[in-house]
Amino acid sequence: MDSNRKYNKIRIGLAVFAALLLGRLFYIQIINDKFKTDALNNSIVYETIYPPRGVIYDRSGEVLVGNQATYDILVTPREISSLDTLALARILGIEPDLVREKLDYYRTYRTRIGFKTLVFLKHVDEDVYMRFSEVEYRFPGFRGQIRTERMYPFNAGGNLLGYVSEVDADYIRKHPEYKGGDNVGRTGLEAARETDLRGEKGYHIYLRDSRNRVLTSYNDGEDDKLAVPGRDIHTTIDAHLQQYGQQLMKGRKGSLIAIEPSSGEILALVSSPGIDVDVLANMGSNYDKLMSDPGKPLFNRTVQASYPPGSVFKLVCGLIGMQEGVLSPSMRYGCSRGYVYAPGKKLGCHEHRSPLSFSEAVRMSCNAYFCNVFKNVLENKQYSSTAEAFDKWASYVRAFGFGSKLGTDYPGELGGTIPSSSYYDKIYGKGHWRFSSVVSLSIGQGEIGATPLQIANLAAILANRGWYITPHLLSDTEAERHETGIERKYFEPAIEGMYEAVNMTVADGATATLARVRGLDICGKTGTAQNPHGDDHSVFVCFAPRENPQIAVAAYIENGGWGGSTAAPIASLLIEQYLNGEVAPEREWLREWIKVKE
Repeated sequence: MDSNRKYNKIRIGLAVFAALLLGRLFYIQIINDKFKTDALNNSIVYETIYPPRGVIYDRSGEVLVGNQATYDILVTPREISSLDTLALARILGIEPDLVREKLDYYRTYRTRIGFKTLVFLKHVDEDVYMRFSEVEYRFPGFRGQIRTERMYPFNAGGNLLGYVSEVDADYIRKHPEYKGGDNVGRTGLEAARETDLRGEKGYHIYLRDSRNRVLTSYNDGEDDKLAVPGRDIHTTIDAHLQQYGQQLMKGRKGSLIAIEPSSGEILALVSSPGIDVDVLANMGSNYDKLMSDPGKPLFNRTVQASYPPGSVFKLVCGLIGMQEGVLSPSMRYGCSRGYVYAPGKKLGCHEHRSPLSFSEAVRMSCNAYFCNVFKNVLENKQYSSTAEAFDKWASYVRAFGFGSKLGTDYPGELGGTIPSSSYYDKIYGKGHWRFSSVVSLSIGQGEIGATPLQIANLAAILANRGWYITPHLLSDTEAERHETGIERKYFEPAIEGMYEAVNMTVADGATATLARVRGLDICGKTGTAQNPHGDDHSVFVCFAPRENPQIAVAAYIENGGWGGSTAAPIASLLIEQYLNGEVAPEREWLREWIKVKE
C-alpha cells in the first residue's frame, strides 16, 4: 500500500514537471520572441539611433545652439573576417597605411576592445558616407552611422553655453547609463541641463545575410525603438547683445554682465578671454591648447573670479549708514586728499573740493567721506561693541547678495567673501580691534571678495531701489525675490549721485562722463580696485533709464586702471546698444578708443 502511494506521488510529480517544461517551451517558442531573437543574433544588426540634443534659444527665439548632421564610419573589430584594405581606403578617401595602423591597434588591444563597436572615422563628408553605404556589405565589421553635432549660428556665449564631448571610461564608470560613443554636456548650460538636452537613444534592428548585407528590418520593425529628441531650452540671453559685449571685451581680461532689473533675467554674460564657439564643436582637439592658454579662456570669470569690488562698494556702505541712522544725505565730511585713520596712517584720495554731501561724495567717489560713514556705523552706540556693530553691518552686506552664492541657475558659481567679527578676533584678539583695523572695507578693499555677477546684482538692486530677483539664465527658472532691508527712500540720494557722476561735467567732479549717452539718463558709479599684482582693476556699475530701468550693467576690467576710463565707456556702449539698437555716430569714436591696441 505504501509503495503504491509512493509510486503515485512520483508519477504526479513527473507529470507536473513535464507540464511545466512543456509550458515553458510553449512560452519560449510561441509567445516570447526574445529567445528567437537571441538565436538569430549572428544574423541581426542593432543600429543605434542617436537623438538630436535639445536646441538652446535666446530670449527672442533665435538659435544659440542647434544641430547639424554628421557622418561617422564605425567598426566592430571582432566582426572583421577579411578586408580589402586598398578598396576600403579608396572608398573612404584615406591612405591604406591609416587603415593598417588602426587594424594593428585593434589586434594589439583585442582583449580590451572585446565586442565593442568603435569609431573608425569621424566626420566624413556626406558624399564619402553615401559612397560607402552602397558597398558597406563588402566590409564585414564596418558600418556607417548618422548622428548630429552642435552648431552655433552666433559667435556668442561660448563659456556660458559650454561644450559637449564623447564620454570616456571614467565617466561611464561613474554614470553607467551612458555607453561608449555617447556624448555628454561637460560645462556651462550643456552640463547644467544635460538631463533635458540629451534625449533618449533608440535603435533599428536589421537582418543580414552571410555576406553582411542588410536584407530587411527584423520583425517588420516592430521591435525597433524610436529615439526621443532632447528637450529644447530657452535662455534669457540676448544673442545680439552677448555678441556685441564680446566684441567690446576683445583683447581684455574681465567680465561684462547685463541684467534686466525687474526680472533678474541675465541679458549678457561675457567672460573674457572666452571660448570661441567655433572651438566648441571640436573641443576634443582644442582642449589642451585652451588649458595651456595663459589667458585662461576656460575660466569663467563672471561667476568664478573673486575680486575686491572697489569704490562701487561705497554705495553699500552709505546705504547701510542711512538705514542705521548714522548718516543723512545732507551730512558733510571734509577730505584733504585722504583720511587719517591712525597716527601716521592715511587712506589716500584724489583731489576734489571739500566738504561734500552724500550725493556729491558718490559723484566724486570720495574715499574720506565713506571712511567717516563706516566709522560711524562701527562706533554706533546702540551696539555694545565694535564686533557686534560689525556683524550687523556684515548682515546688511550679505542681504545685498555678497559673501555667498546668489543661487543662480548657472553652474560653477562661487560665493565670494565677507569677513565676520570672529575672523578679526582670530587675527587681532577678541576686543582688540577697532574701525581703524578694518578701514579698507569702507571702500571695497581689504578682505572683501565679490564675483562680477554679484557686482552686477548690486547694479540691479540700485535700479530697483532695494530689492533683487535672483539672477538667472533660463526662462523656466522660478527665481526668488530678495529684500536688502534698506528703505527705498535712502536709495534716491545714492541714485542722484550716480546720475551726477555720469551726466555732470568733469569740472563738477563727475567721474564717469565717458558713460554719458544723450537721452538715456544713465546712472553709474566708478570703481578702481587696487591690485597688488599689477595695474589696478577698472570697475563700473550702472543702470538706465533712471526711472523704470530696463538694464543694469557691471563691467570689471582686470588691469584696466581708473574705473571711469575703461569700464565706464564699455558698460555705456552696451547699454546704448541695448536700449537704442545702435551706437550713435557721435559716439563711435569711443568704441574705437577703447579697443585694445594690437
